[in-house]
Amino acid sequence: MAGAPGDGEPGPAAGEPLLQRPDSGQGSPEPPAHGKPQQGFLSSLFTRDQSCPLMLQKTLDTNPYVKLLLDAMKHSGCAVNRGRHFSCEVCDGNVSGGFDASTSQIVLCENNIRNQAHMGRVVTHELIHAFDHCRAHVHWFTNIRHLACSEIRAASLSGDCSLVNELSRLRFGLKQHHQTCVRDRAVLSILAVRNVSREEAQEAVDEVFQTCFNDREPFGRIPHNQTYARYAHRDFQNRDRYYSNI
Repeated sequence: MAGAPGDGEPGPAAGEPLLQRPDSGQGSPEPPAHGKPQQGFLSSLFTRDQSCPLMLQKTLDTNPYVKLLLDAMKHSGCAVNRGRHFSCEVCDGNVSGGFDASTSQIVLCENNIRNQAHMGRVVTHELIHAFDHCRAHVHWFTNIRHLACSEIRAASLSGDCSLVNELSRLRFGLKQHHQTCVRDRAVLSILAVRNVSREEAQEAVDEVFQTCFNDREPFGRIPHNQTYARYAHRDFQNRDRYYSNI
C-alpha cells in the first residue's frame, strides 16, 4: 500500500484474526468533556449495559465512514463480524477505544464514549487501524513508525480533525489546519498507548507524515464530513463494480 508499513507484505488471510487492548494497542485518546458532570450510578449502569451496544449497532448501520470501511475490509478478505470483532469494555484513563491485533477485536470504552457522534468517530478510527492491519504486515509493537503511519491515517480520515470537532476543542486555524490537527492527534494517540516521550512520538510522526498523510485508502479522498464519506463510499462501490467487469 502507498506509504503504508510493510508495503507489499500480506495481511491475515480470510478467516484469520483481523483486528492490543487500549493499554497495549492502538488507542483513540479523548480529553474529558468540558463542563459536563460525572454520571450517576444508575445512568452509568445504563450506559455500560445498553448505550454502547445500541450506539455501536446504529453506527454500523448508518455511518457512511464505517459502511465504506466494512465494505473495504470485506473486499480485502477480512470481513468484520459485529459479535466477534467488537467489544464494549470499561477502560482506564481517557482512552475512548483501541485496536487489539492479538485478539482480533476493536475495544470500545463504554465509560468514555459520550454520544452517538463520538461512537462513530471511535469506530471509524479503529477500523482504519484494522484495515491497515489487513492489507499490510504492520509491526505495531516493534516499529513506532508503523504505528505513527496508521495513527496519521486514522486522524486524517476518520473525521477526528473535522471543522466541527476542532471548534469543539476551541482550536481552529486557516492555513493547513487539517495537517496540524492530524500531526497533533497522531502524537496524542501514540502517547496514549506507548511509553515514549513526546519528542520520540513527534519524531516518528514527522518521519512518515507526508507519505502516510497522502495515503487515503480506502476513501480515495479526505472525507471532511459525512457527505464526502457518502461520495467516497459510492465511488468505492463503483470502482469495485468496474474492476469486476474487466
